[in-house]
Amino acid sequence: MSTSVSGASRSGSEPEGGERHASWLELFFDLIAVAGVGQLAHLLHAGPSWTSLGQYAVLFLAFWFAWVMSTMYGNVAGKRTRVVAVVAGMFGMAVMAAAVPGVHESAEKARAFALAYIVVRLIASRVWSGRRQVVADLPIIQLGAGLTPWVVSLWAHGDTRLWLWAAGLVIDMAVMARVSREALQAEIDQKWAHAEERAERWVRREERRSAALPPEEARARIERARSRMRKKPQVVAADVEHLSERLGLFVLIVLGEGLVQSVSAASEEPWDGGVRAVGIGVFVLLVLVWSLALRTGAYGLPLLAPRALPVRLVLLLHWLFAGAVAALAAALGRAVEQAGDVMPQPGRLLLAGVLALILATALVCALVSGRGAVWGVGATGPALVAAGVLAAAPGARDPEGFGTVVSVALAVLALAWPVAWRTYRPGAPATRRPAHGAGPAGSSG
Repeated sequence: MSTSVSGASRSGSEPEGGERHASWLELFFDLIAVAGVGQLAHLLHAGPSWTSLGQYAVLFLAFWFAWVMSTMYGNVAGKRTRVVAVVAGMFGMAVMAAAVPGVHESAEKARAFALAYIVVRLIASRVWSGRRQVVADLPIIQLGAGLTPWVVSLWAHGDTRLWLWAAGLVIDMAVMARVSREALQAEIDQKWAHAEERAERWVRREERRSAALPPEEARARIERARSRMRKKPQVVAADVEHLSERLGLFVLIVLGEGLVQSVSAASEEPWDGGVRAVGIGVFVLLVLVWSLALRTGAYGLPLLAPRALPVRLVLLLHWLFAGAVAALAAALGRAVEQAGDVMPQPGRLLLAGVLALILATALVCALVSGRGAVWGVGATGPALVAAGVLAAAPGARDPEGFGTVVSVALAVLALAWPVAWRTYRPGAPATRRPAHGAGPAGSSG
């Protein structure tokens, strides 16, 4: 692998000083995230419906899981990362991204999406089984029950296929939420104890069979038998500082999609007062999300203390937050297009909904970081009220209501509040013993 951005060794991620950053290979791999997030955000561009929202959630989670699996491989393997494995996963994700626009209408593209996802998962599983390692922070790599519905979906049709995908992803999320490092280690120990018993019985049988052979030949035969005994799998954990950087980069990619959609929309509209006002508001919104996610938290999550949660739970929160920000990109692109008009109800509800998800994630992160319920509610409560006003104020149930300028202004106020609260009332998180797999990561603003 080539050198890293900071001038590294063969891995491209471990420079001589010991501080580790994303390698050129990892940054190249992230280009597929740029393409995939753009395709996924466009699912909501024409206006959200329950069908499009459900489809978006399923496809985004599948794509994000594929990205995380390759990212975790590079994170744990470090300078031993195999370029072929990463590039193969990247190609599978490229197929997934290309299939997104027609996945609901075309059976061929839907099967291509499912097959590519299955292949990416199998590549990840094969890489770790070959290394005789079990990743504690991403147990679905080894526990692949959630992959079964995806395999079945290759023979399904219509909405049944999407429901099967959703079922598989729900299984994976349940595994992530419930299977801890201790549970993985206990399962490995139990299976290994049984395997050792069987192996020892086999070696003793070989010893009895070799009793009549010449001593040298008998010893060689027994040694060959012992050499076939497999090595016990090792439970490994993520490099949390490097992983925090990688997850933060993914959030930056998603924010970049917001810029792309809003700039593209602005380039096709006459620059009247409405477009100028909404354009400025959209830019400020993206800056506020950046500040909230990457200056006040860790792992690209707002208000999260570095040691607050195990990595496997951090990953689930990261999917929710990143998915909300990608949906925000679609909502902002639509807002610029409709700058001089009343914002239609579906667009306003989408904007309010993703703001509520972002703020709810921030509240959860603040609470698990030990900042206290009063501090957390103070940081997000008024902002959630503003999001509620955006969703339920005049026009929530009829086509007329808030103009786009007013709607974007409310969104700016909603996100400005927790940023200002964090700045003027830092609310240091409670000191606690680190949860497994959650080391020092991220930065405070």
